Amino acid sequence: MPSPNTAAPRRSRPLAALLLAAAAVLPLAACQTGGAVQADRVSADVSPAGPPSADPGLRTAPGAPDAHPRVACTPDMLRFHAGAERRPARHMLLTVTNISDRTCTFAGQPYPLLRLSDRHPAAAPPIARSRPRTPVALAPDATAYATVTIAGPDRPGGRSAPGSKAEKISQFGVTLTARSDPAQVGVDGRAPVPVDPDTARVTYWQRSLADAEKW
Repeated sequence: MPSPNTAAPRRSRPLAALLLAAAAVLPLAACQTGGAVQADRVSADVSPAGPPSADPGLRTAPGAPDAHPRVACTPDMLRFHAGAERRPARHMLLTVTNISDRTCTFAGQPYPLLRLSDRHPAAAPPIARSRPRTPVALAPDATAYATVTIAGPDRPGGRSAPGSKAEKISQFGVTLTARSDPAQVGVDGRAPVPVDPDTARVTYWQRSLADAEKW
């Protein structure tokens, strides 16, 4: 019969083995759990971001499509000015400047509709050869030009000229569409100026003063 002192160590050996096995399992589980947490963090870091929010302060880069589509020029967007040459008074120069903060275009009506005389309400016809290849578009603060022939070379103007129907004016009406009310534009320089409604013509809107002066 074995003695009590020798039986106790034999029973303690399996218990010690179990404790060692449990101690080995705990760090492994902790590593696996920590790895899962770390993986979740990495996954959150590399998850695809949503669409960027629009920044109202951003501006369209040069060459990119205009963020604000062009609109038709209207009188409230423009400032008109007219001046007549000194001698002989055969031409007036009409200028228009975009005072708005948007680009507008004259595509719908590519030349100004002028009401030069109350006796002749019909608009002065355009000079067909002056039509540019593309309609003029006005950026903010930009200016376009049109030349008005107010008296033909064969009719020097003035009420006393034989056969002339000219009358002297200090202002005239300008419209951008056929059905709108004309804006009255005063003539600077040599005013009043003689205008013959039978010979008066106007160019299409031009992009530069040099182009307008060709006519």
